[in-house]
Amino acid sequence: MPESLTGQVVIVTGASSGIGAATVRLLHAAGAHPVLAARRADRLDALSEELGGALAVPTDVTVPAQVRALAEATMERHGRIDGLVNNAGAGSTFRIEDLDPDDYLDLYRLNVISVVNGVQAVLPHMRKAGHGRIVNVSSGSVQTAETNGLVGPYAATKAALNLLTHSIGLQLAADGIEVSLVSPRITATEFNDGAYDRPSIEMGAVTVVPHSPAYVGRVILRALRTGEARIDIPAGPEQPDFPDAG
Repeated sequence: MPESLTGQVVIVTGASSGIGAATVRLLHAAGAHPVLAARRADRLDALSEELGGALAVPTDVTVPAQVRALAEATMERHGRIDGLVNNAGAGSTFRIEDLDPDDYLDLYRLNVISVVNGVQAVLPHMRKAGHGRIVNVSSGSVQTAETNGLVGPYAATKAALNLLTHSIGLQLAADGIEVSLVSPRITATEFNDGAYDRPSIEMGAVTVVPHSPAYVGRVILRALRTGEARIDIPAGPEQPDFPDAG
């Protein structure tokens, strides 16, 4: 049976919008204590107020000291860290001749290295408790051959995240810490400058209906409850029973 999230303390990065905001709302509704982390303090404050004063910590996840401060603030408020959702990230499309190496390193720091920062920050607390669940949010783009190839550099960062997640899971299993990978498909968020935040998208000869952030959020909660190593969200219309199926 899936575990209850009631009373669980879960840090969610990228919580100011999209999948992150949907996830913290769902956690709150499930009786958990979400901790909100993102760079946009004004949005975090508004969401915190909506959720009855949930802890909100403005955080740049690419800066290790800020992520450690996030973990410490969580311990100070709640005395425990049961879960971490590494959701912060960005998307881009590039032609190879236009790809600036410095900009690409920034994207890699956000989509991959920030996960290392997050895990390292919560690890001492989870190890001391003898349990914890970490969910890393990847992308279905690593599974789909795009017709124009422009998404490839972004997808490469998520492919790296997939392998990193598997490695972290193997390393931390003996500590009672379970690590999950959730791979959404196209989702209606601000991601990639809001390119997918519309009722439907024409991709070549195919019309794609983006998933809602709440649909993906329900899958993230499933991973937090079950500790499944990997959940790939199927392409196509939302399936009402899929997010909650173990």
